Formats: sequence, C-alpha cells, structure tokens
Amino acid sequence: MSNLEKRNVSKIESTYVSQQEQKVQTVARKRRGLVRRLSVMGVLAAVLTCLLISTLMSQASVLEQKKEQKKKLTTQLTGLKNDQKDLEDEVTKLNDDDYIAKLARRDYFLSDKGEIIFNLPKKKQDSDSY
Repeated sequence: MSNLEKRNVSKIESTYVSQQEQKVQTVARKRRGLVRRLSVMGVLAAVLTCLLISTLMSQASVLEQKKEQKKKLTTQLTGLKNDQKDLEDEVTKLNDDDYIAKLARRDYFLSDKGEIIFNLPKKKQDSDSY
C-alpha cells in the first residue's frame, strides 16, 4: 500500500480533462460566492430582525404608557365635566334673588325684617374634631 501512495501518477493532458477541471473550479467558485452572499444576507436579516423587534417593543411600551395616560385623562375629564355642571348650576342659582338672600343670611348673618338670628353652640362631636 505504501508503494501505491508514493507512486506518482501523471495527468492526462487533454482538452476534455482541462474543461472538466475548469467546470469543477467554476462550480467551486460559484458555491463559495453563494455561501458568502447567503452569509451576508443572513447577517443582514438577523440585524434587521433585531432592529424591528426592538422598535416593536419600544412602540408597545410607549403605547401602554399612552393608554395609562388616556385613562387618567378620561377620569380627570369626567371630574372636570362634573365640576363644570356644578358651576353652571351655581351660576343659574346665583341669578335667583331668593338664593342670594339665603346665602347672605347664612354666610354673613344678615337678616330680613322681623327675623332674629340665634347662634347655637356647636355639637360636642364638632368641637372634638378641632
């Protein structure tokens, strides 16, 4: 066996053999080019995928924050609408002379003709709270 391995075999020099060798070389070259192109495309696809996933996640977190902010603002809006309704009712009441007289009697201790104002001591529970 060692004689067979050491034996030099000469190549046949013909156009057919050289064409076949060129075909094998071109196929090998094309395969290397294909592997290189696929490798580059795979790396680019991986980078693009990572970029898209990170963008998607950041947008999802921003969307979640916006939803929370919307929820807070809607509750604030309903409170403000209730306040607005109360204030509009107060405006309509302030246009009434009887209501203004009632407020003046209550807040400023004013009286009508013939009325006597009595100040009653506060209840014990009210004085304990101070």
